[in-house]
Amino acid sequence: MTKVIDYRPGRRDVLKMAGALAVAGAAMNKGWAQGDPIKIGVLNDQNGPYSDQAGPGSVVAVKMAVEDCGGSVLGRQVEVVVGDHQNKADIGVGIAREWFGPGNVSMITDFANSSIALGVRELLEPNKKIGLFTGVSTTQLIGKACSPYGVLWAHDTWAISAGLVRAAMKQGAKKFYFITADYAFGQSLQADATGAIEEGGGEVLGTSLHPVNTNDFSSFLLAARASGADAVILANAGADLTNCLKQAAEFGVTKKQTVLTPLMFIVDVHSLGLEVAQGLTFTQSFYWDLNEETRAWSKRFFAHRKKMASDSQVACYSATYQYLKAIERAKSIEADAVMKELRAVTISDVFTKSGRIREDGKMVFDRYLVRVKTPEESKYDWDYLQIIDKIPAEQAFRPLALSKECSMDKI
Repeated sequence: MTKVIDYRPGRRDVLKMAGALAVAGAAMNKGWAQGDPIKIGVLNDQNGPYSDQAGPGSVVAVKMAVEDCGGSVLGRQVEVVVGDHQNKADIGVGIAREWFGPGNVSMITDFANSSIALGVRELLEPNKKIGLFTGVSTTQLIGKACSPYGVLWAHDTWAISAGLVRAAMKQGAKKFYFITADYAFGQSLQADATGAIEEGGGEVLGTSLHPVNTNDFSSFLLAARASGADAVILANAGADLTNCLKQAAEFGVTKKQTVLTPLMFIVDVHSLGLEVAQGLTFTQSFYWDLNEETRAWSKRFFAHRKKMASDSQVACYSATYQYLKAIERAKSIEADAVMKELRAVTISDVFTKSGRIREDGKMVFDRYLVRVKTPEESKYDWDYLQIIDKIPAEQAFRPLALSKECSMDKI
């Protein structure tokens, strides 16, 4: 059976880790001994604003992948360890240091916070460990922060913003206002969306920055309404996004201006309800009701969580499943051998049938443009989204040429 270890340190624990690592320097390079289990780490927000999109659901998805690989690879049991970074960079990076050192974890997935993902990325090469970034969006991970041991597995800020901006501009929007989460994800999303706005001849009138886990968006929404912008872009996610949308409706912003929600998941629609969310248009990597395979997988997930999986959670399944299969093909857990196998194949599983890992570390695949149904259109539980269009992989993600800050010689 898969062994799951829950790991949720406080700040005092992080300080203890630093001392332990100084003593355990040799252990950091010990590698994988004969008979050791294969350890996979799920590092994310277990209880905070991103716990619905990632959190315990990502752990369920990773466990499902391990089960679908038989619970062991190369005769070694697979263990899943879980860390709650609490959206604090020192805690997240501290957990990863301990895992990559004495903990002997060979791969970490999810992250659910771009700043923490960027911090952990710095640990990959020194430790020759792998990071499969499924719950983060910053394109820095395929730019100046790319790594031979890192893959940005699911969406990114260009993929979730550029298409929406172009669609809004076709409908007549020319002036935009941002309400942006003030950390790496929000900054990256705003930068990519701004590029699409300027490319189309549009104008950014202003920005309101807010910290993660904000409850009161009134001042930001009033500023957006007063700006005279045609469209307001919510460059935030999780509970911040749903709270902002609910308050936007209360303040009448949604009636007077187009509201764009680049990073929206089905669990967000469920939290908002169709009365509030109806008509919102955004992009998705996965929808539970696409076909028999997606419905069967989602039924298994629902049995554990009593809700459908977000894009990020299904991506955790895909990344873990493909990682274990790559170990099997490589007949080794050594990072270079595993990455070679991951890059050599088409990624085909319940998440995508068309994935491939590009030179910059981006996994590219076909995505979907969706619209939230009205309450009248929804016929059964979780019947929330209508597929408007399928976006081919070559159009769904930013061109490789824009990853020029990534030093290709290290990939």
